[in-house]
Amino acid sequence: MHNPLLLKNIDLYAPEHVGLTDLLILGGAIAAVEKGLDVKIPGLETIDAGGLIAAPGIVDHHNHFGGAGGEGAFNFRTPPAQLSTFVKAGITTAVGLLGTDGFSRSLTELLAKARALDIEGLSTWMYTGSYQLPGPTITGKVGHDIAWIDKVIGCKIALSDHRSSHPAVETIRALVSEARVAGMLSGKAGVVCVHMGSEASGLEPLREAVKGTGVPLSQFMPTHTTRCPELLDDAVAWVKAGGVADITADEKTPGAVARYVAERADLSHVCFSSDGNGSMPRFDAAGNFAGMGVGDPASILQAIGDCARAGDAPLEKIFAFAGANPAAWLKLPGKGRLEKGFDADLMILDKDYRLRTLIGRGRVMMRDGEVLAKGTFEA
Repeated sequence: MHNPLLLKNIDLYAPEHVGLTDLLILGGAIAAVEKGLDVKIPGLETIDAGGLIAAPGIVDHHNHFGGAGGEGAFNFRTPPAQLSTFVKAGITTAVGLLGTDGFSRSLTELLAKARALDIEGLSTWMYTGSYQLPGPTITGKVGHDIAWIDKVIGCKIALSDHRSSHPAVETIRALVSEARVAGMLSGKAGVVCVHMGSEASGLEPLREAVKGTGVPLSQFMPTHTTRCPELLDDAVAWVKAGGVADITADEKTPGAVARYVAERADLSHVCFSSDGNGSMPRFDAAGNFAGMGVGDPASILQAIGDCARAGDAPLEKIFAFAGANPAAWLKLPGKGRLEKGFDADLMILDKDYRLRTLIGRGRVMMRDGEVLAKGTFEA
């Protein structure tokens, strides 16, 4: 447990714009939000933000923190992430998952990494499954993983991608139904996270999977939806029909946000994630491996600044893309909002949207740009 903490003179986005106020943190949670707080508590630490922006800590709901990759050969497997990479990126909550490699990568190893990061100070959850369908599980059944394992909130698959299993619509329907019921029984979202490729089928197999059922489109979380113009078009239509879509934060993000705004889509159905620590393989026109990059968890924070400067969406909506929206759709308790009773996960940003201070569950993890929280094996 960390000392009580009082934040003075913050320009608060909860993510709704509250304005200049103070915020009191007790026991890792937000105890009060009001102007002119004057409290006397033993051990109280005070931070005067001087009018800087305070916003919810980033909820990165698509992060390969256990390692990913493998396209190209075994030497292209990315290593597990360290705590400081999340701190520098303003991330206080992360959802881990496997990627292309559902063969040599282990869900039990991913679960262990999730628990390790949680001990170190990051709030974590994870998806079962991988690109393949049927994919790996921990208990032998997707529904059992979701219902019985506290960290597991849903299942991962890949679709419309040359690396996917190209599952039949009936197989997708059975999976999303199983995940939904397991989530209902365990009080979780039971979401199916769908890695989207650029094949012409787009999101249509997901529509077909729930057609004629009572399963909502929002039971799926399609991601990488700005991969190509055709997929973005499909994602906008998907959101306007009631679905939720995730944008992998990069240089295309401001344009995608502008498109959703222009189409008058419900912005609460749009989320940002980083694909952090994941492999970013490049393929030539013939589908041959042509090179590898690595996903940057700081891409969300960069996208927040880029979108704010572009000015197409209100700042409170931009912060919601990275916090309140994914926390709500994934039913992450206590996350994504800065109000009484919620976890004290917040970032303080300067006027250029650069991270100055990060607080996770009431612990100061970065202060004035200096990383204070590091992983067990970090120097």
